[in-house]
Order: sequence, then C-alpha cells, then structure tokens
Amino acid sequence: MLHRLKHITLLIGLLCTSTLYAQDSIARIEAIVSDIYEQIIETSEIDHEELQSDLLYYASNPINLNSAKAADLAALHFLSDNQIDAILLYVHQHPMQSVGELDLIRELQPYEARNLKVFVTVAPVQEQEKLYGREVFRYAKHEVLTRVDARNLEDYTGDPIYGQIKYQFNYQKRVQFGINLRRQPGSSLRDLGYGLYVQLNDFGIVKTIVAGNYQAQFGTGMVVSNPYHQGKNNYLTSISSTPEGLRKYSSANGQGLHGVGTTLQFEPIPQKMRILTSLFYSIQKNNDSLRHHTIGANIDLRYQKLKIGLTAIENIYSDSVRYYNETDYNQNYFHGQYQAVIGLNFRFQHKWLDLFGEVATSQNKTWGVGVEVGGRLTPIQDVGFILLYRYYSPTFDNILGYAFAQSSRINDENGLYLGTEIKRLPHWRFSLYGDIYRFSGPKYGIKYAPSMGYEAYGEAQWLRKDWSMLWRFRAREKAHKSTYDLRYRFDWQQGGWKIRTQVDGNIVQDSINRLSWGMDVYQDIQYSFTIPLTLQFRLQGFYAPNWDNRIYIYENDVLYGNSSVATYGQGGHFYLNLRWQIIRQLALYFKVSETIYEKNWALTHNKEMTRTDIHLLLRATF
Repeated sequence: MLHRLKHITLLIGLLCTSTLYAQDSIARIEAIVSDIYEQIIETSEIDHEELQSDLLYYASNPINLNSAKAADLAALHFLSDNQIDAILLYVHQHPMQSVGELDLIRELQPYEARNLKVFVTVAPVQEQEKLYGREVFRYAKHEVLTRVDARNLEDYTGDPIYGQIKYQFNYQKRVQFGINLRRQPGSSLRDLGYGLYVQLNDFGIVKTIVAGNYQAQFGTGMVVSNPYHQGKNNYLTSISSTPEGLRKYSSANGQGLHGVGTTLQFEPIPQKMRILTSLFYSIQKNNDSLRHHTIGANIDLRYQKLKIGLTAIENIYSDSVRYYNETDYNQNYFHGQYQAVIGLNFRFQHKWLDLFGEVATSQNKTWGVGVEVGGRLTPIQDVGFILLYRYYSPTFDNILGYAFAQSSRINDENGLYLGTEIKRLPHWRFSLYGDIYRFSGPKYGIKYAPSMGYEAYGEAQWLRKDWSMLWRFRAREKAHKSTYDLRYRFDWQQGGWKIRTQVDGNIVQDSINRLSWGMDVYQDIQYSFTIPLTLQFRLQGFYAPNWDNRIYIYENDVLYGNSSVATYGQGGHFYLNLRWQIIRQLALYFKVSETIYEKNWALTHNKEMTRTDIHLLLRATF
C-alpha cells in the first residue's frame, strides 16, 4: 500500500510540475498580450486570436535562436525591428550557448529579455529535415477549442448564445491547417461564420503557399495590409515592423483575403542577396450582390541591409462601387469597377540608422498619390528617435491598404510624427511623441475644411522586480475639440499574488468651450494556486456622461477572447476569471461579468440596467 502511495505521489508531483509550467507560460503570455493591448487599444487593431495563437505556439515550441529568422522573431509581436536585428547580429557573430546571453544584448531591457526567454531556446543548428507523410501526422500538434458564451442575458430579446469550434493542425510551422466555425447570437445554422486555411512553408524555393483565409502585408502596407494593424502608440520603435509576406488567417470574422497565394525565394548570392516573389488572388463578398476580386504580385530584392520592394494589385468588382450614404467626406473615396494600385517600398539599415518608406499611386477619379517615409535613429544606447512623414492626396484611396494615419482610411491626410523612447536610466522607461496633421477636405465627424489637429503623448514607467508604476498623459485636438487624458497604474506581484490598481481620467473641451469630464477606476486581484488553478477578480467603477469622455479599458477574457471595452455612462463593473489547467493537454477557461448602469444616457434614457455575460472555453492540445 505504501509503495503504491509513493508512486501516486510521484505521479501527482510530475503532473503538477508540468501543468504549473504550462500555467506559468500562459500567465506570461497573458501579461504580454495585456501590455501590448494597453498601448494600442485606442489607435490600432490587432488580431487577438492570431496574436495569442502565435505566442502559445512558440511557448510550447520555442524558437532556436541559433537558427532563427527575422520573420520568426517578428511573429512574437513585442519585439521592434531594431531589437530583432540586434539579436540576429549577436547570433551571427557568436552562436549562443544559453538563453541567458539575451541579457548581454544592450537593445533588450531586463524585462524584455525575461519575456523573450519564454518563447526561445538555444540548440545546435540542424539541417532541415525532409517531410514524410507518416511523421507529419504522428508528430504534429493539434488544438481543439470549444467556446460557448451567453451574452447580454438581461437585454437580449432573442437567442443570446454565441458558439465557436476551432481546430488547428501544426507541424513545425511547416504544415498548418485550421478550420473555425462561429455562430452569432440569434443566427441559424445556415448563417454560420466559418474560416478555413492551409499554409505550407519552406519547400525548396517555395517559401510559402497559402489557401483559404490568409493575410498579406508588403512594405508599409499602402497597397495591401493585414486586416489588423497598429497605429500611433508608445511602442515607438515598433512602427512599420508588422511581419511582411503571406500568412494564414485563422479567424472566422470575414476579414482578410480569401483565395490562394504563394511566395518563391531565390538566393543568387547566399547570405547576401535574396529575391522573394509573391503572387496571390482573393475573392471577397462585400454584400449580398457585390463581389470583390483581387489579383496581386510583389517582388522584394534584399541585398545585405538594403531592401527594395514593388507591389501591385488590381481590384475588380462585379458592379460599380457605391456608398449607401453619399456625403462630402466620402466623395473622394474610390467609385468604379476597376482599380489598380502600385507601390514601391524600401528599407535601409546601417548601424544606428534605419530608413524606411513607400510611395504608392491608386486609380480613382485621378491617379492619387500616397507617400510614407521615416527614419529610426539610435545614436546612443537605449535612446531611440523616430521621425515619420506621410502624405495621402485627396484622391488616393485603397480599401485593402493601410499605413500610418490619424484616420481609419489612408485618404486626404498630411502629417508629421516625431517620437523618442529612453530606457537608459536604471528602472525607468520614458516614451514621448508628438503628431501634427492636416485634412484638406471634409472628414467624418468634421463639418468644415480644411482642418488641422495634433496629438501629444508622454509616459513614464518605474520598473522593479516585484512592482511597477506608470504615469501617462495625452493631449489631443481635432475639429476644435480638445481632449486631455491621464492614467496612473500600480502593479505588484509576489508568489502567486498579482495586484493591479489603475485610475483613468479625462477632460474634454468642445468648440464652444463646454467642459465635460470622465473617470474610471478599477482594482484587479489575481491569485495562482499551487495546483494549476488561477483566479482573477476585477471591481470597477466609471463615470463618462458623454461619448467623448469614454475611456478604453482592456480586460482579461477566456483564451483567444477579446475584451477591449469603452466605458460610457455611469455605473460599475466586475468580472471573475478562472483558468484551470486540468492536465497538460486540457484546460478550462471561465468568465462571468456583470455591468450595472446607474445611468446610460445613450441606451436607457437614464434608467438603471444591468448586463451579464458568461464565457466558457475548453482547450485540448495533443
């Protein structure tokens, strides 16, 4: 009996060790995702599912730094171009013996190196293995997700159930396949949203083949861009660092491209010159009657530190493009049935200098012109500057493209952006940027033309081993409306405990000098037990009488969930998150939240209301 008890105890110990390791990795991933979203939530769009999917994969299949490519490190999303280049240069000069050497790379702060160690390893470089059918299926990674939400239980008049089933197959990032089914509340089986993708990588000169749902990004994105992109944020050195090329798109929300594409790779001069050629086709359904075909091509020439790329697409619509609401601000948007867009991009790096940009033209009433050019400088260690100029003529318009801009569409804008990031002082990180822009014609929400605006931003972080503090200030003026935002945040963690306190406030002054203010305060408490179970609780209160006083707050959700809400009205909010790693291959996520509106001027005519949401997700990996 005692002998059996010892074996059972040993088995439980091993099980807890493995699940605790997985729990620690997931906790670190959640912290990174939360940090990224906190910086970009108001100005950018990032595919939450793709982001977490990439991070989870690399947490369980670490990148070998001695054979890593820039695209591998860029897929982690939190590294800048400058940091990626520094890592690759370090490995080129002397292959790593341990991940501890990341602490020696001056471009990485201690907290950045600590995050990176979750996703990387160090091993001897091996030649790429040949693929055999049996081995692909035997050693592939499988993931199955089942999610059920009950949304807005009190106020939803119909069926409130949201459902999702997702399957992903992955063999060493070389063979990837996935299918995603989604049911929106109140929809029938005939209205299911679905997504399907296949991606093959590194087969001789064939670098990538994609089919089904995929995304494309070349240059700065003025010709074709990922459906989710980043705008202004305090990750200043990361601007223009979106991974380029063709890659799968695993969501089922209808975004992205739908069709086929391939990229061929040639190396006329090994290790020095590389030529990438991409061809792709997509067909999209814009509404019940309009079909959108896209035929595109890209060629990239990379010689040492110089990259030059040419991208061209032809958009063909089944009928002439029209807008339901023809107004002044969309009069210069593309109208027609055929549109060609061509762009030339470049990037040059030399020591502390990094220059990048793109010039594009699009077919419209007249051929519009778009220009984005910038430079990133790191003259001394841990001090970086970025300068970026953009100009999009009134007739430049491209629905598939997106580059750095103030508005959500790259059309009729002229602006200059300057930012700096200082990480030189021990335990401190400072970020500052300023942006001034001008619209020559009418814009959505702006009734006069021309118009100008500006944005100024400053942030300071005090980082210690167990705790940190953040102060942030932002001032904006657009359409004669001024907004001033403040944020204070305190984080502390010790053992299994993690606590966050955050206070946000704003003041808005409109064109006739009326003042309004908003405020949001929340307290997070999280505890990870010695068993693989984590609980997180948030208590929040908010006051935002006008839509202009809304405050964007990120909150944790179930895995692959996306909760980035704008608090508006007057009331309180709380949620409870549970993450239980039942065994290494099976995890349960659960969230229940409730929002109580004492006043919600837009929705309830000053009447009290509540909203309850329940999310449940089961994840199996094998």
